Amino acid sequence: QVQLVESGGGLVQAGGSLRLSCAASRSTFRINVMAWYRQAPGKQRELVATITTGGSRNYVDSVKGRFTISRDNAKNTVYLQMNSLKPEDTAVYYCHTVSGLLNYWGQGTQVTVSS
Repeated sequence: QVQLVESGGGLVQAGGSLRLSCAASRSTFRINVMAWYRQAPGKQRELVATITTGGSRNYVDSVKGRFTISRDNAKNTVYLQMNSLKPEDTAVYYCHTVSGLLNYWGQGTQVTVSS
């Protein structure tokens, strides 16, 4: 099993930055894809960014050029650097992975961007 614990959320003004962290309970080395999702009030959860073990990254169009996903396998941690934040980025952000065909989610961390 894998436990995921997010941190780094908070309240920031538009144009500001935050860095989210997701610490895994065991080595992420053999976990292929790590991902960040977000869910805004009244909306479906959406995929924000993914990163493979090899470092290949993908982003939803709305965050391209502003967000950067990275991973440190030695620390079992995945990061999401969020720059130029907009009010529409306000959501609960979740870390996610699949291991052994099972889905694992963190508890989520709130990001609020004020205008």
